[in-house]
Amino acid sequence: MTADPDDLALALELADIADSITRRRFLAADLKVDTKPDMTPVSEADTAVEQAIRDLLSTARPEDAVVGEEYGVSTGGGPRRWIIDPIDGTKNYVRGIPVWATLIALQEGERTTVGAISAPALGRRWWASEGAGAFVDDGLSDGPRRLSVSAVAELGDAQLSLGDILHWERIGRLDALLTLARSCWRNRGFGDFWGYMLVAEGTVEVHVEPEVSLWDLAAAQVIVEEAGGRFTDLAGVATADGGDALASNGLLHDAALSIIGR
Repeated sequence: MTADPDDLALALELADIADSITRRRFLAADLKVDTKPDMTPVSEADTAVEQAIRDLLSTARPEDAVVGEEYGVSTGGGPRRWIIDPIDGTKNYVRGIPVWATLIALQEGERTTVGAISAPALGRRWWASEGAGAFVDDGLSDGPRRLSVSAVAELGDAQLSLGDILHWERIGRLDALLTLARSCWRNRGFGDFWGYMLVAEGTVEVHVEPEVSLWDLAAAQVIVEEAGGRFTDLAGVATADGGDALASNGLLHDAALSIIGR
C-alpha cells in the first residue's frame, strides 16, 4: 500500500514551520524553560512548535486526531492521527547541543504511513511514506538521496547505538545491554532520533532504547522500515507504542532481540 503524497507534502510543510521556530530560538539567551511534572524540561520553543503544527492541521486536516508530547490528544472524526514531538532532544536544545529534531508522523489505523524528522541545527531532514521509500536531505549531495540500511550480517561486525545507560540500570536490564554491546564491534551513545536515522542511513546496524513514548518513535519507525530495516519493541512486536524500541538493519534483529529482548 502506498501513502497519499499529499500527506507527505503536508508533513514536510509542518517541518518547515517547526524549523522556522526552533532555529530562531536555539541559543537564544532569553529562552524560557520550565520543568514538567515528570521533571523533564520544556522550552517555549517546544510549546510554540506544537501549537503551530496543531493550528495548521486544524485547517488542513480537520477530521484527523493529533497526539502531541506537550498538549496531549485531540480527537478527530476518523481513523487517522498525527503524532508530534515538537523537539526531540529538548535537554540538548536548552544546553546548546545541536542534536535535536522535530518529529512528525501520520498513523492510519495500525499503520504509520508518513514520517518526517527535521534536525535543522544538523542541516539534515529525513522522511518516508509507506510504499515510496525513505530519503534524507543533508546538503552533501545534489538533492535528497534514498536511504538503505546496511548489509552487515554479523553482530561482531555491527555498530550499536544506545541511549542513556542509567535507564537500562533503572529497569534492571543493564547486564543485557552490556552483553549486547560486547557482542558488537563498536558502540556509541548517539541517542534519541539520531540513532534511528543512522540505522536508516546504513551507518549503524542496531539502535536500542528502554524507555520511550509513541511520539519519540512513530516517525522513526516508518523511515527505518522504508529504508529496508526492521523496527519493533523489545518484545519483538512491530509497533511504535510499546514503551521501548529496537531498530536494526533487519539482518541482525533477531540476534539482538535474543540478547536484549523481553
